[in-house]
Amino acid sequence: MPLPIVHHPAYCADLPANHRFPMDKFRAVADLIRHEGLLEQGDFYRPRPAPFEWVALAHDPAYVDQVFNGKVPDRIAREIGFPMREDIALRARCATGGTVLTCYLALEHGIACNTAGGSHHARRAHGAGFCVFNDVAVALKVMQADGAIGKALIVDLDVHQGDGTADIFQGDPDIFTFSMHSEKNYPVRKVPSHLDIALADLTHDDAYLMRLAELLPDLLEREAWDLVVYNAGVDPYEHDRLGRLALTRGGLRRRDRLVIESTRSFGIPIAGVLGGGYSTDIDELADRHVTLHRTASAVSSLSGPLREGGIPTRSERPQLRR
Repeated sequence: MPLPIVHHPAYCADLPANHRFPMDKFRAVADLIRHEGLLEQGDFYRPRPAPFEWVALAHDPAYVDQVFNGKVPDRIAREIGFPMREDIALRARCATGGTVLTCYLALEHGIACNTAGGSHHARRAHGAGFCVFNDVAVALKVMQADGAIGKALIVDLDVHQGDGTADIFQGDPDIFTFSMHSEKNYPVRKVPSHLDIALADLTHDDAYLMRLAELLPDLLEREAWDLVVYNAGVDPYEHDRLGRLALTRGGLRRRDRLVIESTRSFGIPIAGVLGGGYSTDIDELADRHVTLHRTASAVSSLSGPLREGGIPTRSERPQLRR
């Protein structure tokens, strides 16, 4: 069946030409998806900007108000790394709304992908590390409030540890956070996830994939998950500007297929978000990111939709090991 892909033109805001964050990649990702004919449903699904009430489920309302009204203190803006203008705030709201929509589409179709998202450094108190709002945390909080999910698993394979997501879901027994990342990379002070795997510099394909393959089945069997959210950051790539690992392009493809196929083999819906990736070569970077959408599209074409009404019931899932 066709893969639902979510995109909004506002994902790409204006930044100075010498800025470290490659904002133009979001436009390039969308263009490449169109060029490769991955939009079998005809067009992107377009999200609404996340409203205040959604974002405040995961973030301090005072901080959310600062972003919405252009009053973010300079010290917080510096920690985020963006000039906190109106278009940057709109971008954060649209990317967050995009992940909310992606997660609901995943419940309906089995697989769905955003062309942004994975802003995992934004903590409850405020943003950080090029992350204004934690889109995955907002999406899961919205779905919890809506009664759409019971338990969800976050598989975060960005090269940086998902400190903000860990912070927001500390004490939540229904959301499990898993981060596999570079041990010596940002952030310096890490917030413990439910499971953290810290990898040595220059970890290569075979060691990385062996470790992931050891962990993933047990994580998928741990609970009767209603949803997996996959942060498919491509910054573990050997030539990424901000990564310290050594995955090849082939390794990234094998990683994405392992996560997506394993999750779907359990009958669990999976929502993919873009995550990190850094390069001055925007075309190369976009091509790297679209690995997620190519892989998800290939897996989606081999699997049918979920039962009418959304997610499979627990009795319809494969039997869990106890």
